[in-house]
This record gives sequence, structure tokens and C-alpha cells, in this order.
Amino acid sequence: MTKEESNQKNIDSEIHNSASESKQNNSTKKSHGEILKEQICEGQETYNKKPSSIILSSVTAGLEIGFSYLLICNLFYFLSDKFSETTIFKAIALVYPIGFILVILGQSILFTEQTSLLTLPVLNRKRSLNSLFKIWSLVIFGNLIGGFLIALTLIWIGPNLKLFDIKTIETIALHVIKPDSFTILISAILAGWLMGLLSWLLSSATETISRIFIIFLITGTMSFTGLHHSIIGNVEVFSGMISSENIEFLDYIRFQSLALFGNAIGGAFFVALLKYRAFIYNVDIN
Repeated sequence: MTKEESNQKNIDSEIHNSASESKQNNSTKKSHGEILKEQICEGQETYNKKPSSIILSSVTAGLEIGFSYLLICNLFYFLSDKFSETTIFKAIALVYPIGFILVILGQSILFTEQTSLLTLPVLNRKRSLNSLFKIWSLVIFGNLIGGFLIALTLIWIGPNLKLFDIKTIETIALHVIKPDSFTILISAILAGWLMGLLSWLLSSATETISRIFIIFLITGTMSFTGLHHSIIGNVEVFSGMISSENIEFLDYIRFQSLALFGNAIGGAFFVALLKYRAFIYNVDIN
């Protein structure tokens, strides 16, 4: 057995032992190793799914996240003549998490939530880097397609039900793409970091109410601070692009590429340097 194989065996054994000890203690607080093992297993489950299943689940997530957009537009339109735009964009944090709650508790596959989960099996040498990029591509494709479909639906039904108007769609989209490219990239990295943290925290929680609170806390923070999320941002900017002459295709491509890249970096960075590496540094691999 090579030194590299021996090191990996020690890491796997330590993760397993840490998880087993936590269960034997019947503690309500899960150990680092137990959470890490659950995250790796959950990531592996996604890898084991058929591509058609992954795409369908990802499309579903893209559709479901649209309910956040529906509420965002409706709230903005409702408050537009009562408060300033700055105040309204802060208040949006109250409804922004709804779509994420539907997606995550419904176990649909959302790219930003899965970024860290899918990275862990690669870090633990259970999957290859090529397989990671392949599955990321499938999930992103499904999420974007679902976003396109719900955007087309909402920009039609919203004005017809007088929930919001085209001006609202344009204002929200312009607000999302307003920062310069570097700002959007860093903002997306921070959002990806938070989503990686969300996945980790959800493994620590067992009760549904606790999970809902955690999702609300993390995604509400993203909304309140204006951090860029590639999947709900896809719905926001795509809707604006097809509804307004002030938002061009290049604006959409600029935002979407930066947001996806930033979210991916944030999620992978969070897992690689602050959770997985922190754990294995405590493993004796000499």
C-alpha cells in the first residue's frame, strides 16, 4: 500500500469512527465527522442517479425557485408607492427564502446547494474531477431551463392578475445587473460560500422547523445584503431581458457567467478549505 493510499484509508476510517462514536453517545449535537460523512454520502447519492433523473430534478428546482421571484415582484409592486426602492429591496428578504424552502425541503437539486455536496466526494477521492464537472453541467442546465420556463410563465401571469407590472420586472433586473463585473463576481463567491454553509448546517439539524429557520436565515441574509445567486438571478435577469429594451442579451450573459462561476468558487472553497481540510488536519496520516 502506498503512502497516499494509507493516508486516504486513515481519513476514511477517522470519518467513520467519528460518526459511529457520535451515534453511540446519543448526543443531539452531531460531530464534525458525522456531518462530513453524511455530506459525502448525500453527494454520492446524487452521483449515482441517472442523468435524466438529475436533469428532471434540476428543472424542478429551477421552476420552484420561481416562487421566490413571484413574491419578490409582488411585494415590490405592492410597496412601490409607499416606500423608497432601497427600503423595498431590504424588505424583499422576508419573501426571498420561500422558493429555497420549497426546493431544499422538497429535495430538488439546486446547483448552489449541491456545489459543496458534490465537491466532497472528489476531495475524499471517491469521484473524479471530470465527474464533478459533468454533474455540475447537468444540474446547471436543468436549473436554467426551469428558470426560463417559470420566467416566461410569471411575466405573463403577473400583469394579467395585476400582481405586478413590466416596470417592476425591469427595475428588479436592472438592480441585479447594476454592479460592475468584479463586484458581481465577489458577491457571487460570498453567496456560494453561504450556500455551502447552508448545506453543512442542514446536516446538523434534524427537525423540520429548525431546517426552515436555517434556510430562512441564510437565504434572507443573501437577499438583505444583495449577494448574487445564479439560479434565482437567472429568473430575475432573463425576465428583464425579454421584457425590457434596456436589458440586452450581453447583460444576461455577463451576469449569468459571473454568478455561476462565483457561486461555484464560493461553495467549493468553503468545503475544501474550511470544513474538509479542517477535519483531515486532525487525522494522523504519518
